[in-house]
Amino acid sequence: MSLEDYIKKRDFSNTPEPDAEIDASNQSRFVFQRHQATRLHYDLRLEIDGVLKSWAVPKGPSMNPKDKRLAVQTEDHPIKYLTFHGTIPKGNYGAGQMNIWDTGTFQSALEDKSLSEQYQEGNVKIKFSGEKVKGEFALVKTHRGEAQNHWLLIKKKDRFSTDLNYDAEDYVENELKISDPPKIKKLNPKSIIKPMLATTSKEIFNDPNWIYELKWDGYRLIANIDNGKVSIHSRNGISYNAKFPNLVKDLEQIPQDVILDGEVVVLNKNGLPDFQALQNYDEHTEGSLQYYVFDMLYLNGHSMLDLPLLQRKSLIPDVLEGLDLSMYCDHIEGMGTVFYQKAIDAGMEGVIAKQADSTYSPGYRSEKWLKIKSQESAEVLICGYTDSKGSVFGSLILGMFENDELKYVGNCGTGFSSKTQKEILKKLKPLAIEKSPFDEKVSLKGRVPNWTKPEVICEVSFSEWTKTGRMRHPVFKGLREDKFLEDVTTNQNTPFKETKGLYKPGNVLEVNGREVNITNVDKVYWPESGLKKYDLIDYYLGISEYILPYLKDRPENLHRHPNGIKQQGFYQKDNEGLLAHWIKTVKIYSESSNRDIEYLVCQDEATLLYMANLGCIEINPWHSKIDNLENPDYAIIDLDPSANNTFEEIIEVAQITKAILDEAKIEGYCKTSGSSGMHVYLPLNAEYSYEEARNFTKLICYFIQEKAGKLVSMERAVKNRKGKIYLDYLQNRRGQTIAAPYCVRPRTGAPVSAALEWKEVKSGLRISDFNMKNMPDRLQEKGDLFENVLKKGIDMEKALAHLNMLET
Repeated sequence: MSLEDYIKKRDFSNTPEPDAEIDASNQSRFVFQRHQATRLHYDLRLEIDGVLKSWAVPKGPSMNPKDKRLAVQTEDHPIKYLTFHGTIPKGNYGAGQMNIWDTGTFQSALEDKSLSEQYQEGNVKIKFSGEKVKGEFALVKTHRGEAQNHWLLIKKKDRFSTDLNYDAEDYVENELKISDPPKIKKLNPKSIIKPMLATTSKEIFNDPNWIYELKWDGYRLIANIDNGKVSIHSRNGISYNAKFPNLVKDLEQIPQDVILDGEVVVLNKNGLPDFQALQNYDEHTEGSLQYYVFDMLYLNGHSMLDLPLLQRKSLIPDVLEGLDLSMYCDHIEGMGTVFYQKAIDAGMEGVIAKQADSTYSPGYRSEKWLKIKSQESAEVLICGYTDSKGSVFGSLILGMFENDELKYVGNCGTGFSSKTQKEILKKLKPLAIEKSPFDEKVSLKGRVPNWTKPEVICEVSFSEWTKTGRMRHPVFKGLREDKFLEDVTTNQNTPFKETKGLYKPGNVLEVNGREVNITNVDKVYWPESGLKKYDLIDYYLGISEYILPYLKDRPENLHRHPNGIKQQGFYQKDNEGLLAHWIKTVKIYSESSNRDIEYLVCQDEATLLYMANLGCIEINPWHSKIDNLENPDYAIIDLDPSANNTFEEIIEVAQITKAILDEAKIEGYCKTSGSSGMHVYLPLNAEYSYEEARNFTKLICYFIQEKAGKLVSMERAVKNRKGKIYLDYLQNRRGQTIAAPYCVRPRTGAPVSAALEWKEVKSGLRISDFNMKNMPDRLQEKGDLFENVLKKGIDMEKALAHLNMLET
């Protein structure tokens, strides 16, 4: 690896580009930069072997597998270029504007070859995890061009691919730093939109600020109409143009450029949706094909995503006027209970309730849209079928994912015709396997099973769940080719607020209305105990309500260990261009760096889990909040041992500290550091400056030193401490961070920084007493022992008066 060419082409005294520094941390990051140089192009850079391997992609990346985009290899760039954006001055190599278009991480799609080997062979297979660029790609070297530097960037067909026209320029004006919920300021009728999703709710309600629509039992379809050209596709990007050609012809009559959201159904003679008829739809299907449009996202050059729902809906009837198959999905306002009962009495599944002023958040499951159904229904995986003498097969064997395990949920033997059974069997036979795909033993009551790979999804209705986790009386409704495998989980029908647990396939965790990508959950973080990344994420998921009060509204210094505790970790303060767009950030000017630093701010459970997925074993917030950065909420005395000190000595100094605080008549709160020392917190309620907090704790430390004698030192230089416990009052500085209460530390045994009762601070106490496995139970038993740290603050003047009395 070399950066010689990069250096030769640049005069660093005349360009803001970063210097040529090799970084061998190999965190598998990538960036696509939009480079407005002599000619507009996109630069792809992959972190491989300590540098960024770089290609200029003239047309930008495409998510359409049919596109083979030219990628011209250029010189290696330094890792710091991942976050570079700005203007390269005229007269310099590559002069022009450089902006970050997409960024994230990637991994090899091949298990038997490293990225370095693939790169040397000129055939790189990778999976991107970005905001715009997702899924598997191939980067293949060709023999075209005199310099032999021409490659092709090709999207592989997967659940992220599309058959729509894909132009990176359509997304340039959609960039947002922070949005809550995420919004797109400008759309193009060619834009690829994932629909907004509704959360399950158990009970119907009346509310004048909500509207209520019928819940149609069909396929959710987005329709893009651009200059009369129509593209209809499902939630996972599957094109339905060939499936519903008559609907395409119907929509071609719309003279406007629009993006519509709706549900396509086949209505039987009673006017009710027939899902099996829809699934098997062709020109001979009995029943009426209808596309019920309930939302419009774009109209004639204008994005409508930021408009209230009722405003968006008000324009739909005019757009659909005169069409035969495409109809406006009407609604009523306020009267949810009556409308729901009428829908159920008419034979419908239920209703969708929506906040009347809700904006549209593409691809996100929101509590502003709720689905209320009369009976349970769910997508399940077909894991096999049983033999039958009198029909094609007896019943389907059904499964769902629960966390990372495939669980048996029952058998379905009704709801399909002989014709449907033959169609199902045709799909299942190529997937035959010898052994059961379930880890658990499945009792089929004497029926002979034929096991299959769990790759075919169907939908069933059922009366209820049994106590043993089985569906009662499941009835087949139809196959679902419009769903992802990761949708098929045991908590898909749990109301959102009750949902807890990881989605194994695709590794997506839904929380706070966000879909948090979870990667490499099986990576071992603690080799001595076998604890994995999954265990870390599960821990923070379980204790989030306790740790979040100490994180919310505070800048975070990310301490990342993406390869576990045995590999070197690193700190990451500046996150510009590196995070998911929904993550809240704040820019704070750094005098030492002479520039703004973009800090992550952990506002909710979704962000906490996002951080854990980055390998943030340890969580390090500022002592002050973003609305009052100069005034900390607490002061900290850090009892930091040297290699020669025992933990018993730390306990002794902590007890002395408590005695001094008692003399000052102020409350202090103690916790283990989770590493080797202890932290004592003094609540300030943001009423003092950092300087005042530091001076006060320094004074307390003098009193501790006077009583502890040779046990402690206040010398900042390690060599001058002479093996004593360091009383660190310098933690009380602006921008300083320390391990948060209840966070895990990257140490053997997965210890946790544990809040303590002072009566627990006694001989025999050990750091290892509190760890990732037992802390959730401790929190359930004792609650948050640190909660008063964030409440009423101490009075320094009164405390000093008490200490002065002690001296006299």
